[in-house]
Amino acid sequence: MSGTSTTPQPAAGRSPDVHPGPGAGTGAAQGVEAFGYRQELKRSLSLTDLLVYGLIFMVPIAPFGIFGGVFQASGGMVALVYAVALVAMAFTAASYAQMSRAFPMAGSVYTYAGRGIAQPVGFLAGWMVLLDYVLVPGLLYLIAALAMSSIIPAVPVWAWIVGFIVLNTVVNFLGIEVTAKTTKVVLVGELVVLAVFLVIGVVALAGGAGRGFSLTPLYDPSTFSVALVFSAVSIAVLSFLGFDAISTLAEENKESARSIGRATIAALALAGVLFIVQTYVAALLVPDPAGLIAEGDAAGTAFYDAARVAGGAALATTTAVATAIAWGFANSLVAQAATSRLLFAMARDRQLPSFLARVHPVRRVPVNATLLVAAVSLVLGIGMSLREDGIVLLSTLVNFGALSAFLVLHVSVVVHHLVRRRSRDYWRHLAVPVIGFAVLVVVVVNADVAAQRLGFAWLGIGVVVLVVLLATGRRPAMATEVEHAEARP
Repeated sequence: MSGTSTTPQPAAGRSPDVHPGPGAGTGAAQGVEAFGYRQELKRSLSLTDLLVYGLIFMVPIAPFGIFGGVFQASGGMVALVYAVALVAMAFTAASYAQMSRAFPMAGSVYTYAGRGIAQPVGFLAGWMVLLDYVLVPGLLYLIAALAMSSIIPAVPVWAWIVGFIVLNTVVNFLGIEVTAKTTKVVLVGELVVLAVFLVIGVVALAGGAGRGFSLTPLYDPSTFSVALVFSAVSIAVLSFLGFDAISTLAEENKESARSIGRATIAALALAGVLFIVQTYVAALLVPDPAGLIAEGDAAGTAFYDAARVAGGAALATTTAVATAIAWGFANSLVAQAATSRLLFAMARDRQLPSFLARVHPVRRVPVNATLLVAAVSLVLGIGMSLREDGIVLLSTLVNFGALSAFLVLHVSVVVHHLVRRRSRDYWRHLAVPVIGFAVLVVVVVNADVAAQRLGFAWLGIGVVVLVVLLATGRRPAMATEVEHAEARP
């Protein structure tokens, strides 16, 4: 295949068994070659591009779409739930920063666990995160299509899904630079809509609308319980998923390996603050909070109902349209890009069919992986649109897959840095991953039971696939190169 390497190849002039010394890997451009791969993807992304990418993936207005569900699950303490989720994800972001410096390659947690712990563990981590990456574009398309169909009923849901998928696939095929430029424009639009909502909302509250200013969105003694909060966190964490996807662009980062970690932490922090502020204001504007908590019938439109209280039908429609564009175009655009890079990395290591590792000779994007994600999203989106619980089912599976992979990520930090490399940085390489692991365990335990069952079923299938791969000699070649190389800034 033109411009394609389906298995790791030594860089020109470098033996795969050579361990680079202190001067090796001084820039991002050398990072992937130090591990025996050819640099195939185009390095063109700056720190700003990575930061924008992460923000777009998380969607600054993400709570618009799931606000009602989180409000109901948290007993109205939606701002508190987002604050707890931010803290939980902060530890995970810190672990991503550590592993992205150690292994500056595409593949995210699949690469980190495979190289940081062991190859089979990496496969299972990649398998679990596939629940997140492969399913999330379909979920985003479905949410956006339903929102647009409610605004323009004459156009069926399936037509919106097809339209969003075709548009995003074309943009992603044109190259990562086009994707980056497009997302910057959309990000500005989202922030403008959010700013308009916050200004109008605060003015309305000051004028006596809603419940006025109160601390109940942060703490309500009549409904508070630890189990309740963490149960709601398992839903709210969907808004944060995406900061981790920055790591999938490591081979397209043109700056130092530190840029991946910096962008990851910065994107999470900025998005988290925005989530807390907007949900706090919206919670105070909910027209019937007790009814929403008790019944939940209006959960799907809860945020737009709150916007209507503050600014009438115009603001309600604006926030609904913004949600559709953000989820169906911007977020799903970068989700498709991230998923294709994960498939590319696993195929390159012979853990998925080799055709997924093909890179377009001109565009230098993983073209077959991109098309496969589009096809899967089309089937999932249209199929789940026929189910009443389609959004809930996809959401719970996405969250369970991501959180399970995050647990393995924290373990990989300890094993790679503390055990193998004898690090004495006990805060970043022991305390942070252990705390992050413990917090995520609590969230997973309090997650929806159906999600737990389906998630463990998926894990079981992954174990079977792994056994078959090992039995047929398809052991990944990922760690046979420079196993302990570190990319230095």
